[in-house]
Amino acid sequence: MRLTFTRHALRVMTERLIREDWVERAVATPTLRTPDPDDSEVERFFRRIPERGDRVLRVAVNTRVVPWRVVSVFFDRRMRGEL
Repeated sequence: MRLTFTRHALRVMTERLIREDWVERAVATPTLRTPDPDDSEVERFFRRIPERGDRVLRVAVNTRVVPWRVVSVFFDRRMRGEL
């Protein structure tokens, strides 16, 4: 799957030690996919990352553009125990 990344997404991935292949895996095969309640162009993709102790990665993606654009990425503590 081809994705593009905003500068913000690339910066936070570097700061938070989030690998690009984890982001791609979360988007390609999410455990949960939901619309963003604040932005109709963005969807949220969630997936556990075994390499990071099964923490839940949340990837916000603008799915209205081609290729899809990753807007933000972080480990979502609120989703712990939900997936």
